[in-house]
Amino acid sequence: MLIWIPVDSDNGNQAQIVPQLKAKKWALIDFDEGEAKKIEFYNSTDELSGEWVDFVILANKFENYIDFMNEGLMCLVVREEKTIEDIITAFKFKELDEIGL
Repeated sequence: MLIWIPVDSDNGNQAQIVPQLKAKKWALIDFDEGEAKKIEFYNSTDELSGEWVDFVILANKFENYIDFMNEGLMCLVVREEKTIEDIITAFKFKELDEIGL
């Protein structure tokens, strides 16, 4: 499954989540069999075409998530996690909160 995360850099597992408007990059995580198989970085979510993305993980519950929901993505929000590595661990153990209508 594919997961979008807005981040501050393209520093691999150590890139930190930021609000969408402050994102310098968007990390696309290929999550399979309980681990991140691959991390790719994009300048925007529009750069990826033709791929079905399952989740977007946002920095806080007050961000604009409606567009993602309209595209069929599940929207999650971190609790205390900051780095991609910590977020993926929390995702694996279902420790992220769902946001929605």
